[in-house]
Amino acid sequence: MTVQVLSDVEFGMDLPDVEPDTSLEATRRFAEAVGYSGGGRFEDHGKARAQGLPGALAPGIMGMGLLTKVIHEWAPKGTIKQIDTVFRAPMLADHEHIVSAVVTDIDEDKNEVILDLSIKNKQNETRVFGTATVTLPGS
Repeated sequence: MTVQVLSDVEFGMDLPDVEPDTSLEATRRFAEAVGYSGGGRFEDHGKARAQGLPGALAPGIMGMGLLTKVIHEWAPKGTIKQIDTVFRAPMLADHEHIVSAVVTDIDEDKNEVILDLSIKNKQNETRVFGTATVTLPGS
């Protein structure tokens, strides 16, 4: 479900969960697009393990992009005023993840919504969490 204006939002509303493509190919392409490729940590499990990592990673900035995408799909007329994330554990390439968010506050005077955000793996382990402030058009 998408929202267009602030009155469409309810406290406790869950945004639709998204299962993004965090395949090795997707993380490789993303790393290349942002200039992070070449060292192996985002494009090769063996090279990442040789660097002491548990496997190839999805870049942190990719996680931020996934969170932002979920917000924009939910509120296409909204503006992300602020987003703050904590990288609790690595997002591994070739692992399935779930991006989710919930409305935790509505400020009608400022036309703002506060969201709690998370990216979890299929074992329900939180990899990334944070908050976002989103401004929406008034009713």
